[in-house]
Amino acid sequence: MEIKLFCPATIANLSCGFDVLGLCLDNAGDEMIVRKVDQKGVRITKIVGADLPLETEKNVSGVAALAMLETLDELDFGFEIEIYKNIKAGSGIGSSAASSAGAVFGINELLGRPYSRKDLVQFAMQGEKLASGNAHADNVAPALLGGFTLVRSYAPLDIIRIDSPEELYATVVHPQIELKTSDARSVLKQNVSLKSAIMQWGNVGGLVAGLYTKDYELIGRSLHDEIVEPLRSVLIPGFDQIKQTAYENGALGSGISGSGPSIFALSRGKDTAEKIAKAMSDVYEKMNLPYEIHVSKINPDGVRIL
Repeated sequence: MEIKLFCPATIANLSCGFDVLGLCLDNAGDEMIVRKVDQKGVRITKIVGADLPLETEKNVSGVAALAMLETLDELDFGFEIEIYKNIKAGSGIGSSAASSAGAVFGINELLGRPYSRKDLVQFAMQGEKLASGNAHADNVAPALLGGFTLVRSYAPLDIIRIDSPEELYATVVHPQIELKTSDARSVLKQNVSLKSAIMQWGNVGGLVAGLYTKDYELIGRSLHDEIVEPLRSVLIPGFDQIKQTAYENGALGSGISGSGPSIFALSRGKDTAEKIAKAMSDVYEKMNLPYEIHVSKINPDGVRIL
């Protein structure tokens, strides 16, 4: 008994929402096969497209799966996982989250769904802890739930899913450099000024309100990061130019995707999103820097069975 899954890429932080906001992409993602087998435990039998460890305890999907199985009565069977990676590690679009979310979703399906998708987030977070040292949910929540997600609280875990306005599109450019989440976290300050904090939570509230009211201009005004982006953007080649180019070509807003180096822009309508993609591409062509680019609707479903 086996199922094949599409495990979507995600954009986390969304400028103002560091560690609490994320969205799910529609056409970028990994594929995974999860099968039920006689041998107990969890084994990763195959990884194509990336040089990642097969050992269960060293792989994010294995760690997430084990976290979930620990909460269930001991099973007299086990699971095998095959991973087909299309999202590069360290790209800033939720590579580890796609694997973590896919593993727990697949096993949950084969067990007859003892857990809801929202319940699965806590297990997938353990994969993120292995990858970055921090059990954050801003990628795994949208990967599992689809749409936009807001992590209102981590203790206790409280996640709100928000539908995306119909015409909202994301453009993501990934310059082909690797930026580890742990390195991107190391440049952050532990304390922020009250003035910056007030500006930031105003923008978070504005972005959530804009999504609910489908107010594209409000969404755009709220996509501003006062705290993290100024520190991290220096790690990303051509960041200021890419962001400026996105605005000039009709983006509502633009910023660092996750911990980078990918840069995202949100726009109203596919034509604008594709125009932005072309303009972003031109910047990196002139810099002679290899890149990948994605234009995507917001995926309302999250991980799905193929």
